[in-house]
Amino acid sequence: MSPVDNEIIHKQLNWRYACKKFDPTKVIREQDWNILTESFRLSASSYGLQPWKFIVVQNPELRQKLQDASYGQTPVTQASHFVVLTYKEQLDEAHIDKFVAETAKSRGVDPSALEKFKSVMVGDLLKGPRFETIKWWAQRQTYIAMGSILTTAAMMEIDTLPMEGIDQAGYDKVLNLEGSGWKTIAAVACGYRAADDKYQHSKKVRFPASDVFDYR
Repeated sequence: MSPVDNEIIHKQLNWRYACKKFDPTKVIREQDWNILTESFRLSASSYGLQPWKFIVVQNPELRQKLQDASYGQTPVTQASHFVVLTYKEQLDEAHIDKFVAETAKSRGVDPSALEKFKSVMVGDLLKGPRFETIKWWAQRQTYIAMGSILTTAAMMEIDTLPMEGIDQAGYDKVLNLEGSGWKTIAAVACGYRAADDKYQHSKKVRFPASDVFDYR
């Protein structure tokens, strides 16, 4: 038996939509926000390397500047919480070493036992052909994390808006990311829909299962 009823999952996935107008008077409870941050942190990533950093922007002045860098989209300032998703522009051995050390600590093993695992990651991502496009790899991993929070929030009936329509370089400037090794890829506004957001009543449009699944 599924830990969560299948009908509930289906219902919440249909409940979710890209919220375009948030109610600024409604704030996500701390305990609920903690679950959402865990959804980010526990997200899947290739090798488990987590080449991301999530910036939770709370300062109203910064959020106003980010709204300006988002072509005026009001969810940036209206939503209860606003998260900027950044990726590690250039993966390096130091990041892999940090992950190996954390793995050894978490699993109670000697780091030397993970040398083969490390060499596979270094060979694939730093010395192999994928290194030429490693920033695109890091961006794809970060999008996996975005998907995780959208689904988790839907289960909790917390609204979200995934945002790609932003000036990424403008975000980097506002958040002082230039030269830090981290770059903006997208953002997610989180909160509760305004009663008059007309998009909440729009029927969800998806291609039929027969178009998107190919069983072989």
